[in-house]
Parts: sequence; C-alpha cells; structure tokens
Amino acid sequence: MRDELNQGLIDFLKASPTPFHATASLAQRLEAAGYQRLDERAPWHTEAGGRYYVTRNDSAIIAFQLGKRPPIEAGIRLVGAHTDSPCLRVKPQPELQRQDFFQLGVEVYGGALLAPWFDRDLSLAGRVTFRRDGKVESQLIDFQNPIAVIPNLAIHLNREANQGWAINPQNELPPILAQLAGAEKADFRALLANQLAQEHGLNADAVLDYELSFYDTQSAAVIGLSNDFIAGARLDNLLSCYAGLQALLAAPDAQSCVLVCNDHEEVGSSSACGADGPMLEQVLRRVLPEGDDFVRCIQHSLLVSADNAHAVHPNYADKHDENHGPKLNAGPVIKINSNQRYATNSESAGFFRHLCLENEVPVQSFVVRSDMACGSTIGPITASQLGVRTVDIGLPTFAMHSIRELAGSHDLEHLVKVLTAFYASPELP
Repeated sequence: MRDELNQGLIDFLKASPTPFHATASLAQRLEAAGYQRLDERAPWHTEAGGRYYVTRNDSAIIAFQLGKRPPIEAGIRLVGAHTDSPCLRVKPQPELQRQDFFQLGVEVYGGALLAPWFDRDLSLAGRVTFRRDGKVESQLIDFQNPIAVIPNLAIHLNREANQGWAINPQNELPPILAQLAGAEKADFRALLANQLAQEHGLNADAVLDYELSFYDTQSAAVIGLSNDFIAGARLDNLLSCYAGLQALLAAPDAQSCVLVCNDHEEVGSSSACGADGPMLEQVLRRVLPEGDDFVRCIQHSLLVSADNAHAVHPNYADKHDENHGPKLNAGPVIKINSNQRYATNSESAGFFRHLCLENEVPVQSFVVRSDMACGSTIGPITASQLGVRTVDIGLPTFAMHSIRELAGSHDLEHLVKVLTAFYASPELP
C-alpha cells in the first residue's frame, strides 16, 4: 500500500507542473472513478448518492459526494488543500537579449526559496490563450523537456557567495533559453505558437496571453539509505491534494464528503478561485438546503485543512519549540496557533487526535516558537468565510518552498488512512 501510494504521488507530481495541470489531473482521476463534471454556468441537477466535481479558472477544483444520510442531520466532511506552489512566472513582455543569449524575465510567485533555482534543468508549463479562426481559446501546454537554466556565478567571481548574498530577482533570475546568432530576434509568442502546434495540433493565428511557470524537470523520487524519504517539487501542497483525493475515492456513500483544492494560497488566497473568495460557499449553496437549513448543515460539519508542516531539521533544531518538533515518518501534525494563524481549537484537534488513535495512526503537534512569526493556511480563511469548524493539519516536511522539498516516505500512508476514516466517520463532534 505504501509503495503504491508513493508511486501514485510521484506520477501525480509529474503530471502537475502547474495549478492548471494539477486541476486537470485531479479531474481526470475523478472522472475515471465515476464523478460527473458540473458546469457553473449551467443548471445543476444533483441527487443523494451522486458524485460530482466543478472547476474554476482551470486551477481550482471542488469534488463532492452527496451522501445518503441527510446533510442537515449528519453534516458534511470537508478536506481542504491548495494547488499552487512558489515558482517563477514568465512576465508579459519577457524577451531579454543580453550578450547574445535569449532569456525570459520572470516574476517570483509566492515566498520561494530562490537559491535552489540555480543550476537546475528547467522546463515551462501553464495556460496559453490564443486566437484561432476568429475565436479566443485557451489550452494547457507543457514543454516537458529541459529548455532553460539559471547558471550560478562562479565562486571565483563571487568570493562572498558562501557567506550569503541577497539574490536580486530582477537581475539574477532570468533563465537562459538559447544562444542567438547575429541579428536573430527572440520571439516568445512565436515559440508558444509552435508549442501549441507540436503538442496539440493547434494552429493559432495569434498568441494573446499566457500564465506560464518554470519548473524543475527532475522527477520526484523515494530516496535515502532505507528509502525513508520522498523528495520532489510541489509537495507543498500537492501532497495533500493527492492524499485528499485518495481518501475521497475510498469514501463510503453514506456521508456527504467534499474535497476542495483552491488556487492562490501562496499569495494570500484573495481571488475568485482562492479560499478567500466565494467558490466553496457558492458550490455548497447550490447542493445543500437553503436558508436556516444551510447554516444548520454547516454547523454540523467539519473541515480538515491539510497543508504541510515544518519538521524539526537536525541542523537547525533551535528553530523549533523544544516540545513541538514534528518528526518525519511520525504521522500527521496538528497545527496550533493562539493568534488564529491556524484555525484549530481544542474540540477540532481532539476529534482529529481521536481519529488517529482509533485508526492506529501516529499523530504530532506543532506550535511555532514564541519569538518567531507563524505562517498560515486556507484553514482560518475558509473558517471565516463559511463559519465551519476547522482543524489545521499537515505532513511534516523539510525545505518548504524550495524547488525540491522532502517528506517522509511512510507519512503519506498515515495521512490517507486518517482522512479516509474522517470521510467515513458516522458522527462529528
């Protein structure tokens, strides 16, 4: 089971270099399991026992099963995650020609660790909007092959490199794509038009716009002397999306279950498809009872907000509170913050801990050091938007927001097991 889950995650990460591709990959897996796609612009006809999903902006997805038990009595079980990760996004007019090299100007998306982006084999993927036969269309593209690199400056020319230096994103991060000969002119939109033709057989009259991100082409892998770890890009937070999907597909038909994977968490969640937008509430209001009954359903419900946690690093153990240092391969982490950076309270934490104990899943706790700032998740945002009780949890990881992150190879199985139990739980607190 463990090996199968880890390989499934590796395959999912490879198919999901951007939030657009992650959403498409989730939708493909849902449809293969019998989930029916709903169009937000059309009327919906849903029924108890039905399984459905809806996407927005091609980058966020909500999948739900309407249980045979009335949700006004049993509530709904929600698992929340996000599809986006810190990365380098291509600017609108990105062409740079310096010293006969073709480079692209990039903007840093989210709180990325920048140093690991140097000297990596990079590819490019995302969504392209174009005109064809007088109509505006959009299509996902993925170059797949390594087409770019951001070379480091040699130590001989930067003697202070190992003492640390401030990376200037404007000057130092534009990737190199090619060497140009003579008066040759770089045309990025022509490159995209060619990719549309090669990848999809589409002959675009003009490339109008795009949302494209660079990514590392090195595949995720199970590593370590005893295969203790899984390393890969975008573990934050596609690991949680994948775990939530596996749990949802295993959910019995008695309960109403929801998996929501928002976009834009890494930049504040304020968008039409982010957790600070109306997407989840709008979807739920279309499938749950109206008025007072809707509020009653929500108050019978619980959200598990799943986003990775900081494992205690052996080289930097002093960055953790000494009593709250989660370890790799020791189970999911309940994340707690008195200032509501996490939405966990004693009741929601107690219920999640109970689920772990009942299903023989190890469980840990995380509280940030009192002299350090605390990150946040979609948990408090969704709780404030929807009024739903929430517990913030996640798997412990190293190198969060790096181009290559590290998790424990045993922990995915732990998370899937407890989320599956959550979706099947006959009663909520």
